[in-house]
Amino acid sequence: MPLTPFNIPKAHHLIGGAWVQAADTISVTDPSDNSPLTTIGRGTAADIDRAVAAAQTARDGAWGAMTALDRGRILTRIGQAVLTHVDALAQLESRDVGKPLTQARADALALARYLEFYGGAADKITGETIPYLDGYTVYTLREPHGVTGHIIPWNYPMQIIGRSVGAALAMGNACVLKPAEDACLTALAFAQIATDAGLPEGALNVVTGLGAEAGAALAAHPGIQHMSFTGSVATGEAIQAAAAKNVIPITLELGGKSPQLVFDDADLDRAIPFLVNAGIQNAGQTCSASSRILVQRGIYTCVRDLMADAYRRLRTGPALEDLNVGPLISAKQKSIVEGFLDQGADLTIAAQGQIVTDTPGHYVAPTLFDDVPPDHALAQCEIFGPVQVLIPFEDEAQALDIANGTDFGLVASVWSENGARQMRLARALKSGQVFINNYGAGGGVELPFGGVGKSGHGREKGFEALYGFSTLKTVAAYHG
Repeated sequence: MPLTPFNIPKAHHLIGGAWVQAADTISVTDPSDNSPLTTIGRGTAADIDRAVAAAQTARDGAWGAMTALDRGRILTRIGQAVLTHVDALAQLESRDVGKPLTQARADALALARYLEFYGGAADKITGETIPYLDGYTVYTLREPHGVTGHIIPWNYPMQIIGRSVGAALAMGNACVLKPAEDACLTALAFAQIATDAGLPEGALNVVTGLGAEAGAALAAHPGIQHMSFTGSVATGEAIQAAAAKNVIPITLELGGKSPQLVFDDADLDRAIPFLVNAGIQNAGQTCSASSRILVQRGIYTCVRDLMADAYRRLRTGPALEDLNVGPLISAKQKSIVEGFLDQGADLTIAAQGQIVTDTPGHYVAPTLFDDVPPDHALAQCEIFGPVQVLIPFEDEAQALDIANGTDFGLVASVWSENGARQMRLARALKSGQVFINNYGAGGGVELPFGGVGKSGHGREKGFEALYGFSTLKTVAAYHG
């Protein structure tokens, strides 16, 4: 039984510090072999009502009365507790999401690091004094929104809990979390860990269930003062519309079509592993996945051949076997990715990885497409699978035009030894993050993350997340 190490009962929500039996259930399967894994609660609008009320009680009570220093100490303690459960959390995530064990373990370590960072940052957010008219002292205060709602996706549950819930709690908000129905086991485990580590009851509430039911009820709830959502553009639009009726702020991270621009002076020995890994990590089910590789014409054949060699060595199989690539999360997602591959029938495949299992999991062979037109569907749409396209370019201007030529703008990378080019492109790329001669900077808990265009708005991670999960109050005192 996968939840046994955390003593979590089946099909329960965590509301007000207690496990509450769900009225209905949802079956969860292991994407590596499609076998039954467990059941979770199918939350209702009434469950969301109870969770929001519990969060408000916490805000009005013990959690809201706590100093920033004490909040930070609790978050630090939770982070230390996560570290003691890293292996169990990694096993749980691998079985639930289909993520290779090494990647799942990295996510558990990242969750602990987020809590360490936000635990230390909780009492570092300050206001400022503002020079004003004679006889006045003017200052600002950073205050929590109150009760915040968090709807997280199935691809990185632990990391997104860390950057979203961790930051919200650090600022003194109380949270209601609705994890994705496809992968919520580590969210439930984290809730138990946090409770055991001393988080006051109601400060974090977890209601599992379907997005169209529990998720929709949370997004539209009048007791929520801020919404945070990571997921698809279509769902983000619906959540933003629901939140707008209550006139509350919202943070949206909606994915991307992130390019890496490889110029003829790039260090290819360093670049190739980044070019490949950024596209196939978590089977390509990553919002910041680099699915477009733009390569200057003079080195295009060389880069293609090196990436193709790397692709042919990729092995895909069950998550717990810890290969390069695991299964996709579900049969639905596999069908979506296969549909995109069908759209690439007019293209040339440079190379594919291997599927090395006969188990009935949701596997798709990693696929690299050669010489793809920039306006092709595979170069424009977020595929969310282990698929990358190679696109040649002639010069910097054309590279920039292609890179900025989608509706998305989440992450971009520039591979060049030319410092002036690095600076020009860092400014000109329409992207929330730009990496130079790397991709992702090792995850970077400290690095503000978010997008432009249809990649969303608002920022998570780093201190920027704390500003987003707070509101600014200006105090103007006249004293003569």
